[in-house]
Order: sequence, then C-alpha cells, then structure tokens
Amino acid sequence: MAGELLLALFFILSILFSFLCSIWEAVLLSISPSYVEQVSANSEWVGQKLKAFKKDIDVPLSGILTLNTLAHTVGAIGVGAQAAKLWGATYFEVLGFKFTGEALVAAGMTLCILILSEIIPKTIGATYWKGLTNFTVYSVQFIVWLLFPLVWLSKMITGLLKKDGEKSVLSRTDFSVMAAIGAREGIIKQGEYTIINNLLKFNEVRAKDVMTPRTVMVSSDENELIGDYYEKNPNLRFSRVPIFKEKVDEMTGYFLKDALLKAVIDKKKDQPLSTLKRSFTIVNEVESIAAIFDTLIAKKEQIALVVDEFGGVSGILTTEDIIETLFGLEIMDELDHTADMQHYAREQWKKRAKKMGILENEE
Repeated sequence: MAGELLLALFFILSILFSFLCSIWEAVLLSISPSYVEQVSANSEWVGQKLKAFKKDIDVPLSGILTLNTLAHTVGAIGVGAQAAKLWGATYFEVLGFKFTGEALVAAGMTLCILILSEIIPKTIGATYWKGLTNFTVYSVQFIVWLLFPLVWLSKMITGLLKKDGEKSVLSRTDFSVMAAIGAREGIIKQGEYTIINNLLKFNEVRAKDVMTPRTVMVSSDENELIGDYYEKNPNLRFSRVPIFKEKVDEMTGYFLKDALLKAVIDKKKDQPLSTLKRSFTIVNEVESIAAIFDTLIAKKEQIALVVDEFGGVSGILTTEDIIETLFGLEIMDELDHTADMQHYAREQWKKRAKKMGILENEE
C-alpha cells in the first residue's frame, strides 16, 4: 500500500509541477509589449518584473525549464522505481500483447505528461494569458530565486551560444500586418489602417515620389510687374508661386498670393514680383519626406524647392503633399482641378511627345 501511495505521489507532483511550468511558459511568450506597458501603469512591481522578464526572456525560461526538467526526471525515476517494486516481474496482456507492469506504467506516464503537462496547460496559458499574468510573474520570480545557481548557469551557456545581439521582437512589418488584421476584423477602421500603414512607410517615401514636377509647376519671372501678373492671373489658384530669373532652372524664391493681393491693394502694381520674394528651403529629390517635413516644421515653412543631384530643379514639395501621403488621400480645395500632379505631368508629356512625333497617336 505504501508503494502505491509513493507511486501516486511521485506521479501527481511530477505532473503538477510540469503543468505549472507549461502554463508559465505559454503566458510569458503570449504577453505582448503593449500589454506590458498596461500592466506597468496599473502595478509598478509586477510591471517592472514583467519588463525585465520580456527584455531578458532567457532568465525566466531557464528557471521554468529547469524546474520542468527536474519534475520530469524525479517523477520518472520515482514512478519507475515504485512500479518496478510493485509490478516489475508481473506481465499484463493488452490487445493480445504481454507487457510488464513497469512498461505499462512508463507508457501511461508518457501519455499523461503529453496531455496533462503539455497540451492542456499550454492551451490554457495561451488562451487566458491576461488573467494569469500576475500569478505567472510572482511564481516565476520565486522559481528564479529558488533555482538561481542553475538559472545563472543556464543563462551563461545560452549567452555563449548566442552570436547576434538582442533584437526587438517587433518590426515595421509586424506592425503593418497587425494593422491589416485589425482592419480586416473591424477593430480599426480602414482609414485608420491607411494612416498607420503610410506612417510606417513614411521614411521610405522620397521627395520625387510626391512632389509637383517641374513640367507642370506654375512659376513666373521675378522681373514681371505685379500689376501685369495680377491681370494675367486674376483667379490665382495657388497660395505660393515660385519665381525665377531668366529661366526656370534659376529659381530665386517664391511669393505668397496674399502678399500679391496686398501689393495690388497698396497700389504697388509697378513693382516687380521680386519685391515679394521669399527664400526657398532647398531639398534633394531623394531625401525622405519625413526628414523634409521635420525641416519645414522647424523653419515654419510650407514649401520646398526640390533639386536633383546636379542642382537642377525637379519640382516643388509642400506640407500639403506630405500630409496627403500620410493620410493616403488627395486633399483638394475648391480651386484645385488636378489631384495627381505627377499623373498630370505624364499626360502633358505624352501630348507634347505626340506633337513632336516621338509617340504615335493612340487609336
């Protein structure tokens, strides 16, 4: 009777500790970085410990796996020894085959370990990880303290085997995929997903991708008189107009539509447009719009002149162009007639090319 009690005790303790280890492991691996921040806001001690665990996941996992190994090893030895004493020489017939009692107990324990200490607890941990977070943090911290020498040794070994430095578990692609899943499941709106996705790609978009090309850029000679320009453009659609000296590649600045109207009111029609001139912020066409946006905000400017690698004028870029890119839509006011200026530029080039005979007329 005593032998059977010992066998049951070894079996129960082995399965119990292994069950807990599997739950702790599943919970720790399921906790997301955002939830760590939520926990930190509500519980300082638990939050700090959780941050430490997630930052150096080898420490808690070493403690969990060490305890799990001890539970399996001691349990298997204890159960096997008691089974050998009780039924070692006894044979049992199962489905026409004869097995020793020790073999049957070993097979039964293996099956129980698979189901009771792996499949079931890991499913529970992965499903209910939020509710089990506090219990896991306190329990794992105790295990790490209790098995500190073995945890330290395990950490040293894993540290020697690791070649690459620690990397974040999240990447831009991960965030983009999570946003796409959220939009598909209705957690976030499609417009919100567009903004998130555009924001993640913000640094990859270059000035030449969103600028208004030079070929469709409205500009004027700086020596033209204010009155003459106003008579030609009484319904000026643009709030900022680039001006040049002699030719377009010699951009000298731009003037504000409001400044032009004020000069007309103040009877300064005989003055050249250069008197209204403001300096351009100059950016390279391969520079990211994120960096350009920061520059424009810092300078409190709304427009930049885009140049190529040789200093030639490529086009202009405004904060409106950048915001349109971020929001994934074209912001048009009541005076705008062309939403996609680059598409418009290509169409204009096709028309000129057809007139010159470069392209054949489309049927």
